[in-house]
Amino acid sequence: KVLTGIDDLQQVKALEMQVDTRENSLGNFGAYLPNLRELKLNNSLLVSVRDLGTTLSHLHVLWMARCGLSDLDGISSCSSLKELYIAYNNISDLSQLTWLDHLEVLDLEGNNTEDINQMQYLGLCCKLSHLTVKGNLICLKPNAESAEEPDYNYRAEVKKLIPHLEYLDEIPASQT
Repeated sequence: KVLTGIDDLQQVKALEMQVDTRENSLGNFGAYLPNLRELKLNNSLLVSVRDLGTTLSHLHVLWMARCGLSDLDGISSCSSLKELYIAYNNISDLSQLTWLDHLEVLDLEGNNTEDINQMQYLGLCCKLSHLTVKGNLICLKPNAESAEEPDYNYRAEVKKLIPHLEYLDEIPASQT
């Protein structure tokens, strides 16, 4: 109530805060905010997405940039997500995102995605239309073991794995 400035938490549709879940779990705070649609946690310290609890199934937009995340375990409890902004974390495994049936926008800039095959998981997000991957190793080479190939084109490779993608790194995906 102090953060939102609103007594009736039913009215809260958007919330921005910084948290440190190393000391305090957020528990199931989403239960108190049944109409929360947008949550900004940028520059927080989150040990795991699980620290958000399991009561954010009604959330449409989630920002967790620069939160120290190394995996996305628990993201499936945010089943209504349409937009997910997780830039500048340490995420390499994208398999958990396959559970997000409504996902349209995903910002993965500056993460640790180093295997182009991780994009196959995003191919299963049938509504995904906007993807940002710049600043990941896959932009330079297909996987961590391979040498840099002069004719490697990450844009073409991503488009192959996610044919329905409309924008890649803010440029029409058709431009390879």
